[in-house]
Amino acid sequence: MLRGDGRLSHDCDPRDHAPKDACGVFGVWASGEEVSTLTYYGLYALQHRGQESAGIAASDGSRILVYKDMGLVAQVFDESVLGTLRGHIAIGHCRYSTTGSSVWENAQPTLSSTDAGGLALAHNGNLINTAELAKRLPPGAIRATTDTEVLTALLAAGEGRSVEDAAVDLLPQVKGAYSLVFMDERTLYAARDPQGIRPLVLGRLESGWAVASETAALDIVGAAIVREIEPGELIIIDERGVRTRRFAPADPKGCLFEYVYLARPDTTISGRSVHATRVEVGRRLAREHPVEADLVIPTPESGTPAAIGYAQESGIPYGQGLVKNSYVGRTFIQPSQTIRQRGIRLKLNPLREVIEGKRLIVVDDSIVRGNTQRAIVRMLREAGAAEVHVRISSPPVTWPCFYGIDFATRAELIAGSLSVEEICASLGADSLGYISLDGLISATTLPVDRLCRACFDGSYPIPVDGATVGKFLLEDVQEAAL
Repeated sequence: MLRGDGRLSHDCDPRDHAPKDACGVFGVWASGEEVSTLTYYGLYALQHRGQESAGIAASDGSRILVYKDMGLVAQVFDESVLGTLRGHIAIGHCRYSTTGSSVWENAQPTLSSTDAGGLALAHNGNLINTAELAKRLPPGAIRATTDTEVLTALLAAGEGRSVEDAAVDLLPQVKGAYSLVFMDERTLYAARDPQGIRPLVLGRLESGWAVASETAALDIVGAAIVREIEPGELIIIDERGVRTRRFAPADPKGCLFEYVYLARPDTTISGRSVHATRVEVGRRLAREHPVEADLVIPTPESGTPAAIGYAQESGIPYGQGLVKNSYVGRTFIQPSQTIRQRGIRLKLNPLREVIEGKRLIVVDDSIVRGNTQRAIVRMLREAGAAEVHVRISSPPVTWPCFYGIDFATRAELIAGSLSVEEICASLGADSLGYISLDGLISATTLPVDRLCRACFDGSYPIPVDGATVGKFLLEDVQEAAL
C-alpha cells in the first residue's frame, strides 16, 4: 500500500505501520463549474488520509451518478471518467478502512434511493453504535459492511421526510466520530459529530461552495476558507446559498493526533497551522529531553517539522541523514523474506558520509509497534553513527482508537506493555524521549478539554464501555445470519 505521496507504507512490513486515518471527504456545489474535476483535485489533496479506494458522486439536478474503484485517486479517475460525471454538485471520498474490509463493495460514496430520489454519502470517522443502528434496518437492507452503509440506509428510509429533516432526526442518535458530506439531486449537505473529532471545513468558490476534510484541499481548488463546520452542525447548500441547522449541542473534542501525524502540515486546524504546531512540539521536545549530540535528523517526512524545532531550540545543527524512496508504483511487488528482513531500506537509506562518527538525534512523530524505529536505529549504527538518540513528537500511544484511526489493540502497542526504558532497550537506542502530553497540548494552543487524547491517556470523550466495535463487525453479523 502507498501513502498519497508515493511512500511505501506497512505492506513493506505487515507487522508495523504508521497510524492510518479513516478517510478524506470533499464536496462542492458550484453552478457552471466542472465539479467532478474540482472534486478530483480535492481528493488528490486528501490522498494521505486514505489510499485503498476512491470515488466521486455527481448530480446534474435530475440524477446522481457514482463512479468508484479500488486504488489511488489518480488510478481510479481519468479525463474520460470525469467527463461522464457532469452536474453542479459532487462529493468525493478516499478510503482507509476502519469498519469493513478493503473491497470494492465498501468503497464510497455510498448510494441509496429515497422517496424523493437518490442519496449519496461519504464519511470520515468511525461509529461506535453501528450494531445498534443496523438492527433498525430490515434484513437485506444493506449490501456493504461499513458503518457508512448503515448511515446511508437509515437516512434514505425517511418515509416522506426530506433528507434534511431525516438527518436532523437521525444524527443525534449516532455515536462516534463522523464528518459527512452527502447529497441528493439538488442539494449538498455536510455534518460533523457533536464532538467534532474529525476535521471538516467550509470554503467559498467564485460560483459556489466547497467542504473538505482539510483546509489544504480548499487551497488547492482555489476556495477561500470560510470557517470550520461546527460540532453538531448540519450545513445545507443549494441555489439559495448556505443554511445551517444545529442537531446537537457542541462539545468540541478534536483529535489530538491530527496535529501529530494525520493532517497535512499545510492544513490549518482551529486557526493554527499544523506545521507551526509541529515545529513548536519539536522545540518543547528539546527542552524536555535535551542531550549532547552533533546532528539532528528527521525520519522523512513525518519527523521533519519537529526535527526543525528541536534543532532551533537546542542549537544543534539540523541535517538530512536519511534519504527516502520518493516514488514506488502501486504495483510494487511484495518483498521476499530476505528483503523484508532489511525492509526499511525499501523506504529509507542512510547518508553514510553525513552520519558516520556522529552523535545523532533522530526525530519521528510516533512509535506504534516499534519495528520501524528499531530497524532505523540498527541501520544508522551500521552506517557508522557513534550514538543514536531517539526523540518522539507525541506521547507514548498506549490505548486503541475507536474514532477513526486504525490503531492496533492495546496488546499490540509497544507502549501498552513496556516502559519508556524498556522501549529504548528494545529499539537499541542510546536514549529515548517522548514529548509530554501537556507539552503536546500546549503546542496546539487549545485547552485540554477541547481535545480528544484517548490514544495517549485512555480518556474517551464518547464512552465505549460495552460498545460493540470491530473492523469486521458487520461481516461477522452477516456470517452469523447465514
